[in-house]
This record gives sequence, structure tokens and C-alpha cells, in this order.
Amino acid sequence: MQIIKQACGPYETNCYILSTEKGEFIIDPGFEALKFIQKHVKNPLAILNTHGHYDHVWDNAKVKKEYNIPIYIHKNDEFMLNDPFEKGFEHSKADFLVQDENIFDINGINFKFHFLPGHTPGCTMIEVVGEDLMFSGDFLFYRSIGRWDFPYSDPNLMKESLQRVMSYENDFKLLPGHGQETTLKAEQAHLPSWLRFF
Repeated sequence: MQIIKQACGPYETNCYILSTEKGEFIIDPGFEALKFIQKHVKNPLAILNTHGHYDHVWDNAKVKKEYNIPIYIHKNDEFMLNDPFEKGFEHSKADFLVQDENIFDINGINFKFHFLPGHTPGCTMIEVVGEDLMFSGDFLFYRSIGRWDFPYSDPNLMKESLQRVMSYENDFKLLPGHGQETTLKAEQAHLPSWLRFF
């Protein structure tokens, strides 16, 4: 497997392309991500959204039209694909709605959506099963966590989700929605200081 990323738009939102022998998976195609994607894919298979904030789904519709591939997002964030913040992106429609902790086999690659609400109602981290790898979206960053003061955020759920992730025993490489990569174990060491804010 190979992974490349592009920071897209004014918020430098990371769009990732995960390349496998089967084809490519596109994670969080943000503002003008299609231009980046067109340069690096040969057989795209799916769009995976970690959550529904506009800077992560901005080019969903364009990428879906270009390649006729399905969109996966947690059911609680589906409404965000219709631009409730009125930012002006083209609406998209999900093809597969993730339930809590779903595992999807997509062309022989298994993805587990870890349901961790708080930043958004349907916030997830997406694990590539068997690879010790997670796309952590806006839930966990390098030495930081996702905000919980946006419309539709919930600080109580964010606290519960952070406490749950504290109990994870396995380590994972984390590829966040903004900034540099990190690991779960490295961030678990810092989570108690964040939990004091709740």
C-alpha cells in the first residue's frame, strides 16, 4: 500500500489517496481535491469520508461524477452532504451509510469505521484493517484533538469518545485531517490533559 496526501483549501484539509493492488481509495476530498486526484489515480474505487464538515467533503460530488464511485459516510453526518452551513459546495449523496463500528469489504480491502462522535454527530476514524493504520479525520491530530464548539458538536460525546480511545490497546499510525501524521500511542499520552477541559 502507498499513501499520498494533499492539503486542500484555506484550511489545508488533508485529502489522502490510498493506493492498493486493487485500486485507489480517496479519503476526504476537500476543496479542489479533484485536480490532485486526477494526477494520481488509475482505478479509483471509493470515497471515504471521516466526517461531514464541508472542508472534508467539498469535492465529493465532483469526484463521484468523474469516476462513478460510491461515497461512504456515517449515517449521523449524512445531512452535512447537503451543505447545512451554506458554504456553496455541490451537494452529494452517500451510497453507503456507516452504522456504528461497521466494517466494509471494498474490493478485498477491509475498512473499519470507529464511531467517535463529538466533533460532529457522525465523526469517525477509519482503520485499514490489518495495516495498523487509521485516518483520524478531525478527531485526533498531532498533539491536539478536534474542536467541540461548532454547530452540531457535542462536548459530552467528545469526552466519552476520547475516554474510549484512551482504552485502545493497539497502536496505529494516525493520518489526520489537518497537519502531520502521528501515532495513537503518542496521542494517548496527551489525552488526559485534554480531558481536563471537559
